[in-house]
Amino acid sequence: MLIFDSLHKQLKKGLILTFMIFMFVSLASFSSNNFPAQETIHKAIHIERTLGNLKATIKVDSSRQRSIKKILNIINQYNPELLAKEKTKIASEIYNMSIKYHNLDVDLICATITHESALTWHPEIESWAGAMGLMQIMPATGRFLSEFEGIIWTTAEEILYNPIYNIRLGSRYLAMLIETYQLHGGLAAYNGGEKRVALWLARGRDNNVLYRETRAYIPAVLKLYEIFKNLISFDTLNLP
Repeated sequence: MLIFDSLHKQLKKGLILTFMIFMFVSLASFSSNNFPAQETIHKAIHIERTLGNLKATIKVDSSRQRSIKKILNIINQYNPELLAKEKTKIASEIYNMSIKYHNLDVDLICATITHESALTWHPEIESWAGAMGLMQIMPATGRFLSEFEGIIWTTAEEILYNPIYNIRLGSRYLAMLIETYQLHGGLAAYNGGEKRVALWLARGRDNNVLYRETRAYIPAVLKLYEIFKNLISFDTLNLP
């Protein structure tokens, strides 16, 4: 946490210093009578754009750091024993996926991982059905998705127990399903498969069509999603 704060402060200082130097040089140029009025205007516009870009950079970096801190807090709640370096890599990848896919955000990915990993956030967890890793991906599904991610498939253990690969593959799959079936249908498909969801839609979203596990899965993930979206401090909320 201190490392992120330090880097963020250094970035802001660096951007501010760069801007001050640029302003000094530009103002020095303005003081000369050798520049025509049109060139002076162009320089003023350039300065304005530069300032806008600096502000945007600081804003994006600040948002990123807030998101990563939030993810780290969630990980610490469920798996405090995980190495700090590993936590940071996982948090960064979750943030990256929230930027990559327009229909995912940090809170939804974290909610999915939390439920899929049975509240453990353990990278090497495996279900009775053979689903593996943080986002509980079946080997056949992982192998298929790995081709789109440019991940060379070796073994299920090596790929799916790697939390970065797992999050990358799981996020792609979840985003694809939500794009096709919207949020509730996407979650249902992630848990129970697309064939079952297609039948569910064909029968007017009759929940009796879904597996019992899936019927419980959707509200469970959505509940976590709501909690994480409204999360302010772990001192005031007891997470499940």
